[in-house]
Amino acid sequence: MALHSSTLSFGCVSFSPQASFIRKSTVKASVFPSQHPVSFPRFRLQGKALESNNGSVENDESSLVVCFGEMLIDFVPTTSGLSLADAPAFKKAPGGAPANVAVGIARLGGASAFIGKVGEDEFGYMLADILKQNNVNNEGMRFDPGARTALAFVTLRKDGEREFMFYRNPSADMLLLEDELDLELIKKAKIFHYGSISLITEPCKSAHIAAAKAAKEAGVILSYDPNLRLPLWPSAESAREGILSIWDTADIIKISEEEIHFLTKGEDPYDDNVVRKLYHPNLKLLLVTEGPQGCRYYTKEFSGRVKGLKVEPVDTTGAGDAFVAGILSQLATDTSLLQDENRLRDALSFANACGALTVTERGAIPALPTRENVLNAILKSVS
Repeated sequence: MALHSSTLSFGCVSFSPQASFIRKSTVKASVFPSQHPVSFPRFRLQGKALESNNGSVENDESSLVVCFGEMLIDFVPTTSGLSLADAPAFKKAPGGAPANVAVGIARLGGASAFIGKVGEDEFGYMLADILKQNNVNNEGMRFDPGARTALAFVTLRKDGEREFMFYRNPSADMLLLEDELDLELIKKAKIFHYGSISLITEPCKSAHIAAAKAAKEAGVILSYDPNLRLPLWPSAESAREGILSIWDTADIIKISEEEIHFLTKGEDPYDDNVVRKLYHPNLKLLLVTEGPQGCRYYTKEFSGRVKGLKVEPVDTTGAGDAFVAGILSQLATDTSLLQDENRLRDALSFANACGALTVTERGAIPALPTRENVLNAILKSVS
């Protein structure tokens, strides 16, 4: 049975206590994403996509970003400032930080792929199709017949900030096996991006470590966004230890002020000396996001701050992922940005705008901007 187009809509859904919103999948193997070839546009901030002899756009695999980890369904209340119990309805939206980054890069015109596991259920197949529709290579996705696709209910406070309630007991993303990894896809990446949620439980933890090791040995740049979600960890200390356990292997790290405060056990995240404690010897770039204020950047040679784009926030879900997509999409095509402060600052202005535009709509993936949207917003802000 093919997926009907209505299955892929992201309207509002209402729930009652008696509702069973995940039913056993009747989707047949004929809709496995491996049977749907994916093409990619090539991305340059200045330049055009390459065309083949038949006029179609070809993917430049030399700038491929492979994102590893979880993909899930976010249910976001349609009314801000209410508890989950009081929310009248929820907007269903695809999410999961690594998947958000993959879609964000593709929407900006870059080449990306996603590796992770979802349930062999209707939500899992829907997510695979969402990736395909957004020109993300989904050949590295796996489907678990014995576990469901993860869900997250996300409450929106009046200021647009979020609180989470996760349904993972266990969810399929936690059950990815090392021998299910598409190592060839990983090895041909320019950048391998991941978070820390995939480190919480086995067997996914071992798969994560093996994937990063294969990427490192192949000369791939490692990008890490810890994406702290304390409710998913057994304890705060286990979260701190888990996040820091792979810290020194990353080439690029993006963290928030909240994460600095957590990882340093309460030190001031605005103090450059505190931030520098997190800068390990092999790190090429450390980025600190500051929400609407923009971001800070640190390399061995220079550091500074880039102002953000002012917008009216609706939902901050996915803002950090959009920022990551914005910077990785540019670094994947030109790593020399890491040595040129002026050009890096321009790239970070672009990334800040990506994050800002994402908070103007509900949900993560539905709100991720196109390259044209971002450039227009930047031009409007300086005019």
